[in-house]
Amino acid sequence: MGFITEYYIPLVLVACLVVGYLMKNFMPSDNKWIPLTVTILGAVLGCIATKGITLEAIVAGAVSGLASTGLHQLFKQFIDNGSIIKGGDK
Repeated sequence: MGFITEYYIPLVLVACLVVGYLMKNFMPSDNKWIPLTVTILGAVLGCIATKGITLEAIVAGAVSGLASTGLHQLFKQFIDNGSIIKGGDK
């Protein structure tokens, strides 16, 4: 699974993280749509960031968009529990 990290685009990841955060906290939408939205947004931004519509750009953007959802959950769990591993020392 390490090959997936080759597809991260940091700028797209941060942009999708911000959009997902704004959707979660300021829009009256159901949370189940956030991963789909940031995946599609990531695919579009991946094409813009790499300056071309290729399969690699779409996949890299989509992976970055999905990674933003996981990163948000990691931050949320860390802040709520005081540690990344639930039940760990605070």
